[in-house]
Order: sequence, then C-alpha cells, then structure tokens
Amino acid sequence: MGLTSNKVLALAVVFAVLLFAGTVWYWPRLARRNWRAVSGRVGLLFATQLAIFASIGLAANQAFGFYASWADLFGQESGQGVVVDHNAAGSRAGPLQVIDTQEVGVTGGARPQIGGQIQKVDIVGPATRIATPAFVYLPPEYFQPQYRTRTFPAAVVLTGYPGTAQALIKGLHYPQTAHELAKTGKMQPMILVMLRPTVAPPRDTECVDVPGGPQTETFFAKDLPDAVMAHYRVGKKPGSWGIIGDSTGGYCALKLAIHHPRSYAAAVGLSPYYKAPLDPTTGDLFHGDKALQNRADLRWYLTHMPAPDTSLLVSSSKVGEANYKATLKFIEQVQSKGLTRISSIILDSGGHNFNTWRREIPGALQWLSGRLSDR
Repeated sequence: MGLTSNKVLALAVVFAVLLFAGTVWYWPRLARRNWRAVSGRVGLLFATQLAIFASIGLAANQAFGFYASWADLFGQESGQGVVVDHNAAGSRAGPLQVIDTQEVGVTGGARPQIGGQIQKVDIVGPATRIATPAFVYLPPEYFQPQYRTRTFPAAVVLTGYPGTAQALIKGLHYPQTAHELAKTGKMQPMILVMLRPTVAPPRDTECVDVPGGPQTETFFAKDLPDAVMAHYRVGKKPGSWGIIGDSTGGYCALKLAIHHPRSYAAAVGLSPYYKAPLDPTTGDLFHGDKALQNRADLRWYLTHMPAPDTSLLVSSSKVGEANYKATLKFIEQVQSKGLTRISSIILDSGGHNFNTWRREIPGALQWLSGRLSDR
C-alpha cells in the first residue's frame, strides 16, 4: 500500500487507537516497581506516541502532498523516467505522451465537454533529457465542437519542495477553481500544466541549470513549453504563457518569468522567496560560479540586469509569513524598474500552508488570465 493510500492512514489510526486503549487497560497491571513493569510502561508509552505521530504525519502528508511514495519519503527515488515510443496503433511518440486520464471533480465532470479533463502525461525534454510526470488540465471548451480550431493560453503550475503534483489537484484544487472561474466568466479558459519543480528527485535544484548536473531552468524555459505546444492546441506566442507556484514553486515562477520573458509573459509567486538557498537538499548548485549564483538572486538580477518585459504577482501575509518584509522590498524594487510590472496579494494573516494558498489562488488565476492571450 502506498504512502498516500487511505488504507495506510486508516490502519495507522486504528493501530494508534488500539494502543491507547491497551495502555489504559494494562496500566494498572504495570504499576509495580520492578524492571519488567517499568519496561512495559515505557514500551507502551513509546509505541502509543509513535503510532499517534505516524497517524498525524500520514494525515498531514495527504493534506499537503509533501511526499508521493515511501521511496520519495526515504530519499530513495533517484531513477529518471523511461521514454516509451509507441507505434501507429497507440499514441504517437514525442516529448509528451498521455498515459492516463481522469475526470475533474466538478458537476458533470464525467463528460469532458462539461467538466474538462485531467490527463496524466510523461514529458521528456529533448534539450535537457530531463524526464518527469505531470498533469494537464484541459478546460471543457477544448472538447467542444465550436472551439475545435481555437488555441488556448497555458499556465505552468508548480508545487513547493518536496511536494507532489497530485496535491495541486487534491489539495489546492487548481482544476476545480479554474473551471468555476471560467464558468462564471471571471477568467478565460486556460490549459494548466501541473507538476513539481523537483524534476531530478530527490534533489531540490531550485530551477537552476546546475553545472555538470540537471539543466532545470532550461527544461522549464524551453523543453516544457515546446513539448506542450507540440501536443496541445496552445498559443505559441510569448503572451500565451504564464507560470504560477507556491513556496519553492513561487520562487521558480518569478525567476523563470524574469529570466525568460519571451517564454512567460506573467508569473505568480505565492509565498515565494527571492534567492536560491544552499542546504543539504540542494547540494552545491553553483560550483563556485559567482555569476550563476548572483543570477539566481532575483533582487540582485533586477538591480544589475535590464528590466524584463513581464508581469509579476507576489503574495504574503502581515502575520504568519516569514517573507513579508522581503516581499515589500521586492515590490519596491520592481516598481523602480519601469518595464517590469508588479502586483501583490497581502493578507492580514495566513501561514505558509495550503489553506492560505487556497485563499489566494482564485484571485491569482484571474490576474494571470487577464495578462495572457489565446494566440
């Protein structure tokens, strides 16, 4: 059974309840002062607390999508994706291949013409050879006859680190939110390409082209849009593409739009930071290359490089977010650059969590939609 299985969570909860009941039941029998009784009390307390913590951890992982599997949890997920070429009887070969479909959790979601569709895909970057799974949300209009020749704007949607792509659907409800906003006329229908920035697991590459390592920035700036445009009816002009993410994904989104405004016309950073960290999860990202390290610092980049022609949206909270002061400084700095446009969502309070981001996503998607064209 998988790490995110409901059965695993249910078994952990039942086990914790049984251990708690057993501790209450057997405690009087272990009230003596000999070593066996003391060892029994210690063992019961330890096992009960461990079971409770395991249940809470599993529930939190399901809610927030930190890890996708046991191998992911224990840092054993290191294999790259395998490219499968299909013959004429199956799907065509290419950098993007659809491997499964699922309905959107909305009324009428069983019919793509009403609810749209979520496709699970495998993407292999021709330039970087990075392979990663993703989910693609196609709006209902994509399947309706009157729109059969229309192209749609697209937005790349990124999780934080470690994160799971499924959390963007189950936890942050991006497809459902996009469906509702388009249905009520608050945003135009858009294709969403949902994945995590960790495309070289388990390493957190911070969307950097690592010297001698994964070329993650190139993957997101070139390979990913090219693969999607080759497979779907997506607008091919720079103004057709946006990118949004939370936490690490928010930093990546801002950086990609700043570094590659011809790839992404707009970017949203929900609770982002503005400089790539160096820690055990990232390893040595820059290999002593100070210029590369500076380039990954968004504030340094905006100070020393020409202002990019792109639109940015950042979010934070006055209480509950560690990035509040840094965000205000970033907004002020972008305002002074002229060509780069900046907007913000500042909540009175809200932590670095899914509940906060769910409050910001509807406004962020409306903002993003208003800055993208369908051509």
